[in-house]
Amino acid sequence: MKTGILPLLVVVVSLAIPVGAAERNIMQPLVPADKLVAARVLASPLPSSPKIIEQGKTLYRGKGACFNCHGTDGDGNGPLAAQLDPLPRNFQHPGFWRHRTEGEIFWVIKYGSVGTSMVGFDGQLTDEEIWSLIQYVRSFAGEHGPG
Repeated sequence: MKTGILPLLVVVVSLAIPVGAAERNIMQPLVPADKLVAARVLASPLPSSPKIIEQGKTLYRGKGACFNCHGTDGDGNGPLAAQLDPLPRNFQHPGFWRHRTEGEIFWVIKYGSVGTSMVGFDGQLTDEEIWSLIQYVRSFAGEHGPG
């Protein structure tokens, strides 16, 4: 019976999403207060270029495995996203980039974000790799890096 499958599917999918899971408030800093000033002044040493963006894309989809949580298109809907609370950041949201510096994003990728499932990649990714990831991630919202 066709009508019996759809309600079952809706129940199964809804059980996979944590109750009350939402993306963390876009205005809330991602970096601890005692590190925020130092993080905000960090700036990428890399020029903005298609080559750097492509390197970031390779890391995002490979070694960094960012797509698992943040989604292939950076929309925060990766295959593991429904298991996380708060939900991963949606890099397509223009407000995400208006309310933080690239230095803050660098800090979070390197050291993680307390109160979320975002782990730090210090020791797994070099600083240069992190900066290239940021250039790629900015492209999801049509943002451009330094240069």
